[in-house]
Amino acid sequence: MENKKVLLGMSGGVDSSVSALLLKEQGYEVIGTTLELYAGSSCCNQNTYLDAKNVCNQIGIPHITYNCKDIFKTHVIDNFINTYANCQTPNPCIECNKYLKFGFMYEKAQELGCNYIATGHYAKTEYHTQYQKWVLKQSNAGKKDQSYVLWNLPKHIIEHVLFPLSDFPNKEEIRQIARNHNLKVANKPDSEDICFIPDGNYKKFLETNSNLTPTKGNIVTKQGKILGTHTGLYHYTIGQRKGLGISNPVPLFVLGFNPNKNEVIVGEENELYQKEITVSDINLLLVDNLPNWTEVSVKTRYSSKKAKASIKQEQNNIKVIFEEPQRAITPGQSAVFYIEDIVLGGGKIMK
Repeated sequence: MENKKVLLGMSGGVDSSVSALLLKEQGYEVIGTTLELYAGSSCCNQNTYLDAKNVCNQIGIPHITYNCKDIFKTHVIDNFINTYANCQTPNPCIECNKYLKFGFMYEKAQELGCNYIATGHYAKTEYHTQYQKWVLKQSNAGKKDQSYVLWNLPKHIIEHVLFPLSDFPNKEEIRQIARNHNLKVANKPDSEDICFIPDGNYKKFLETNSNLTPTKGNIVTKQGKILGTHTGLYHYTIGQRKGLGISNPVPLFVLGFNPNKNEVIVGEENELYQKEITVSDINLLLVDNLPNWTEVSVKTRYSSKKAKASIKQEQNNIKVIFEEPQRAITPGQSAVFYIEDIVLGGGKIMK
């Protein structure tokens, strides 16, 4: 008889709450869990725990909390700080998914005798006959699809991951299910910001939680011409136009950094486009390696559209050549590779 016991990550929001309802209706034995990640964050406060616990009580499932603050600090906060310190732009959700929601939580699921873990992400897992394995796919949620932030999950657990919201095209349907079941979280707003920086001021967070301090330097062109001064390298990101404090006949954008000289490099918009990138820290979900050139679609930001490209593995990195040059590709962000709607894998953009 199939083990239908599942550990569900619950943030106190409407997505994970409705996921609990749907799983229970589908005959799963559901245990809700809330991970304590960072005191005062938008997904880790007293209201979060209470909302999750109340939903569990209302639909008749147990609820457990785990203190994960040390793991979160090591793998998410410290990574966030180090990435900015190295003039790159991090995506903390991807680290959290790897180490917390699909790392720690899967370990706890096994301890509890659960065959599955589940979250309220908009993504999909299914067995694919062509590849003869379980695959991670895009959901039916269009722009809200979250497969981009899941490329780094351990591939051996894909067959043990459930995404109950995979077939819903929009959030309003989710909210309506919550209203129909009289869940108090039905109209709870989405949290859009980085959870541990609820006020959105990442510069202040970095300066409060690390030894990063704003050190002024020059804003220069690629040719080294000084155009003005900046307030600290981590205050800027590639593609940024506003807030540079320089005047020029044509608009200028941040192209990159020279940490050795403490310089922000700027240029015109056409200089933001590039056709080739290198990706490191790779995680391939569909295959074990990519010795030959493979045609894929690539997303270089959560909100970006897929772009056609060819990729090939070179030792521990992947080389990506786009059909059309792409704008403002940012080191530290993720490049995620798709074959149609299946996630082939991904990695961190180096350059």
